[in-house]
This record gives sequence, structure tokens and C-alpha cells, in this order.
Amino acid sequence: MLKHWRLSEYKVLLYRILLAYLFYFFARVLFYVFNAGLLKVPSLAEFARLCYYGIPFDTTAILYVNMLFIVCSIIPVKKATTVSYQKFLFYLYFATNLLAYATNFIDLIYYKYTYARTTAAVMNVIEHENNMAQLMLSFVVDFWYVFVLFFVFAGLWIWAYKRIRVDFKPYTSKNLHYYGFSTAGFLLIAALIVGGIRGGDFKKSTRPINLLDASRHVKNIVHSDIVLNTPFALIRTMFSNSFAKTNYPGVNAQVILEKVMPIKQYHNHPFTKPNVVIFILESNGREYYGAFNKKANIKDFKSHTPFLDSLANHSMIFTNAYTNGRQSIHGMSSILAGIPSFKDAFTSSPYPKQKIESIVSTLEGIGYNSSFFHGAANGSMGFLGFSNILGIDQYYGRTEFNDDSQFDGFWGIWDEPFLQFMKQKLDGQKQPFFSSVFTVSSHEPYNIPEKYKGKFKEGDVPIHKCIEYTDYSLKRFFQEAKKSPWYKNTIFVMVADHGNTTFYKEYRRPIERFAIPIMIFKPDSEYVGVDEDLAQQIDIYPTILDMIGYPKPFRSWGRSLLDKKTQEPFVINSTGSLYQFSKGDYICIFDGKKSLGFYDKNDKALQHNLIGQRNAAMNDLELRCKAFIQDYMDRVVGQKLDPLNTK
Repeated sequence: MLKHWRLSEYKVLLYRILLAYLFYFFARVLFYVFNAGLLKVPSLAEFARLCYYGIPFDTTAILYVNMLFIVCSIIPVKKATTVSYQKFLFYLYFATNLLAYATNFIDLIYYKYTYARTTAAVMNVIEHENNMAQLMLSFVVDFWYVFVLFFVFAGLWIWAYKRIRVDFKPYTSKNLHYYGFSTAGFLLIAALIVGGIRGGDFKKSTRPINLLDASRHVKNIVHSDIVLNTPFALIRTMFSNSFAKTNYPGVNAQVILEKVMPIKQYHNHPFTKPNVVIFILESNGREYYGAFNKKANIKDFKSHTPFLDSLANHSMIFTNAYTNGRQSIHGMSSILAGIPSFKDAFTSSPYPKQKIESIVSTLEGIGYNSSFFHGAANGSMGFLGFSNILGIDQYYGRTEFNDDSQFDGFWGIWDEPFLQFMKQKLDGQKQPFFSSVFTVSSHEPYNIPEKYKGKFKEGDVPIHKCIEYTDYSLKRFFQEAKKSPWYKNTIFVMVADHGNTTFYKEYRRPIERFAIPIMIFKPDSEYVGVDEDLAQQIDIYPTILDMIGYPKPFRSWGRSLLDKKTQEPFVINSTGSLYQFSKGDYICIFDGKKSLGFYDKNDKALQHNLIGQRNAAMNDLELRCKAFIQDYMDRVVGQKLDPLNTK
């Protein structure tokens, strides 16, 4: 039967793909053997667990590498079983697989020098070398045994491949049967490839896995390199790494020290240890808040945050605040570690797996314990992996909530029950504690719980009802938190990860698309009022340390929002291709090499380019932008995100 012959081809294809999995496993074992002194897995069972969690990363790499081979193996060509066609598939298979497989062997040696899987960032290291031939020859001579191992395993792979062949059997069935069955098989396999490349699922709530996701599964952060494989690391960073050191004329260490001030220390407040809770509010653009728009002069403005507006009367609010990134995955590193993202997310780059000084590490260094809450699937957005990198003690996600009756059916647990869950967990925390939560309900497809369909109306845009629901969920949290003994000794911060759907034209202007609220509330404190200076997400980390009188120097590109003497207000962010740097009277648009425009600070629509009237203030603004980027890239790429890290 025709169908059986096609199934036979599919079985042989499956065998050939499974061989790749087997040899990737062998490569992972070799990687550990060569680097056991650095990786130190405590038991065989733990190593087996790491190998298991490496399967999705192997799947992504194998499917990328074999995509053309798979397509050529399943296309409906009746001569696919001929000797000549099978020979073509043989050469295609090993030309792609052995090239990718060889990169695993590079890390048998190279890992001990870089402490990370090789990524596309290696090109930034070797591109300026003019003795590549000499270096390659030296590598071959010094590490000949690695080359021998590669050829041994390559030979075994070829031998195993040839053990199972597709036999030539002429097809006699009608074309309709052949092409019908083949088309169905093609579509099914194509769907499986898409799911496999994404990391094992088709859910919209999870993005394709990247290097950061390997950190989700490990108890020791260095073990994420066992979970990974080198082809995956290269593929995932090949077209997304915008991180490279820069060296701008006129920017030197002294300029960076004066213009950027990357090391801070404040002496404005006595040393105290209040609890700190940061709410990262999904998609909560500044547009939705009444308290932040009193001077916006927006006709017929309507607020969708009645509770937070009321809380603002007892808080310090920053009505000219902006996000440093454009997506949720940009927000966590900006807010908790003071590390912005520009073209690409820092957390998706080759560089997050390093020692990072952050609000987590500084507070834990003075006796705080820490926790992070996110009601989505535990691997969503890479938050679990980055939490592990930052050293957060406890991660609470949908798994820990453990009640899918409260699942919204799309993203995660509804905000109201999840924030109540958070409050209960905080009740059990030893003080002082640091905690952060990333809400989920104010997100498309803009659903709210059925029981609130009549309470929160659709609004002018669909997200409005979700903003109102999250605002209500926060109200419920604070109602219950007030009853807890830790409440009065806690600093609460409300900040958005980014904006979302806009209704008012004022917030459709290019600069205002980044507009967010920042609010700091501490019961019965003096921090009450409205601050109209520029503010940004990376300012939150130094602001908290200033408030508590943190006694040591620390790394921060942001500034304390409460300190008006040390550093002038500024904001930096990116459209994905262009930097936007605001300070004083001007906004600078910078492409990474030169300024494309200067605009008056009130020209949020960027309509009137003043570059033809360039002056000293504009020149200083460009210099500050260059100095920021140069220091940022140097510290990220050079793994200097912890000033005390001497690696």
C-alpha cells in the first residue's frame, strides 16, 4: 500500500532525527567531562535532570539545522526513494549537522575561558584579530584530541545513519492518493517543527525559548550551560545580538565618570531596613491614570484607576516618567537591576548570565530575603530564569498558585486572586523582605473574570476594562495588606513595564508612547507630592537605596528620584533602531553613530528638528548619550555589571 511506503519514509526520517538527539547527548556528556571542575554537578541524578531539561534546547537547534533536510525528505516526490536522491539527502544531512555539531566541541575547550556557551558575540571578540590562521593552527595543535574526538563521533554518527535505509519501491498508486497523503503528512510535520522550534508549545503566552530560559531549571546558575547546547546558543544570538563595545571619539573614563556617574552612593537618609514591594504593572501606560494627567489638558479625560488615583494623594508620584524599553522582557531588568534594553532585550542577549549588582543583591547583602511573583506559566517571559540570575530566593508562579480554576485561559492567574496569594505569602516572610510582582491581567485579548463583566465596562479601548480590573485587584490587595504587621514598615512602588493601546492623541506622539506612571507609597511617611522632573525605570533601584540610606557604593545608570543635587534628570530609551535621549531643554535622536535630530523637550511629536540650530547644550546632550552607550556596552559585554566582580 502507498500509505505504508510513505510511512516507512517517515519512520526512517524520525530515526535520523533521533540520531541527532543521541549525539547531542554525547556532546553534553563530553562538555561536562571536560569542564567538570567548573560545573560540579553533585550527582548522576542531577546530571540526568539537567540533560532532560536540555531536550527542548536540543530540539530547537536540531530542527533549525535540519529544516531543509526534513523538507526534502517529506516533499511528495515519487523518486524520493531512489539511490541518487537518498545520496543527496545523506550529504545534505551531514553537511549541516556536522557543521553545527562541531561547535559543541569548541566549547569543550573554550568554555573554561569564557564561562559561557559560545554565542554569536564571539564575532565581536575575533573580528579585530588579524592572525586568525595562526590562531586556528595553534588551536589544532594544542587541542588535537578534541579534533580526534569530533571525527570519532562523526564516524559513529555516519555509521549509525547507514544502518537504516529507505529501500527503493516504485509507486503504483494513483496521484490523488499519493499527493493527498503526502500533503497531510507535510502539514502535520510542519506544525510539529514550529512547536519544536518555539521550545515545545504553541501558546501565545510564551515566546520562543532563548538562552535565559535555561536558567529556569537549575539550582546552580552555572548549570544552565549544561542545559544549553552550543548550536542553540549560536542560532538564538546570531541575528539578535546588538551588544557590542563602542569607542566614541571624545568619550573617555573621565567623561563617563562626570556625565554618566555609573557608581553611586547617597548620604541623604539614615540607614533603615523597611520592607520593599515593587508592583510591575502590565501595560499600565500613564494615559490611564487620572492623578498623572491633571496638567495634561486632555479634553474629556477619563481615568481608569480610581484606587491608584486615591493612593497617589498619599504618595510621591512622578508625572514625567518613561519606560526604558518597549516590551515586558525589557522591564524586569530595567526596574530590578537598572539595566535598560535598547535594540534587543538584555535578558535575551548573550550576556545576562553574569554576576549582576541589583536591588536584589544589594538588599540581600544587608539581610533581606527576596521573592518574585508572576501569575503566568513559570517559564513565561524568561522571568524565572532572570530571577535565578539575580539570586531571588523564592519564585511564585502559576505552578505555586496551584489552582487553575483561577486561570484566565490565556496568560495566567487573574490578578485579584494572585495578588491575594502574594499577600498571604508575604505574611509568612521574615522581615525585612524585598518582593516584586509582575501582573498579567491587563493584556490582550483584554478579558476580565466573568463575575466582573458588569462592573468594569469596555471603555474607549478594550484594555480600559482590564486596567480597571487590575486597579481593583490592587485595591483588594491593600485592603488586606493593611491588616498585616509588616504593612506600615513597607515601601511600595508602582511602575508599568510599558504602555499599551492609546485613546488620546496626546499619547500617540512618539515620545509619549513610552510614558508610564511611577509612584512610591510608604504609609505615614513624608514621601508625598508630585514631581514633574524626568524619571525612568532605571531610577527605581537607586531611589530605593537612597530612601533606606544604603551605606555602600553601588552600580547604577539611573539616579535617585529623591536626590536633586547629585545628578540631573534624564531619560534614555530606544525605538528598536534609534536611541532617544532626553535631558534639560532637548530630546536627542541618535542612531548609534551620529545624532539625527534635536527637538525641544515639549515637542513630544518630534515635528520640528532643530539640528540646524545646534548649540552647546545639544552637543553636551549627544556627548552624554554616547558616554551612556559606551559605558553600558562596556559593562554588559565586558561582564562588569557587578563592580566587585573581579572575574
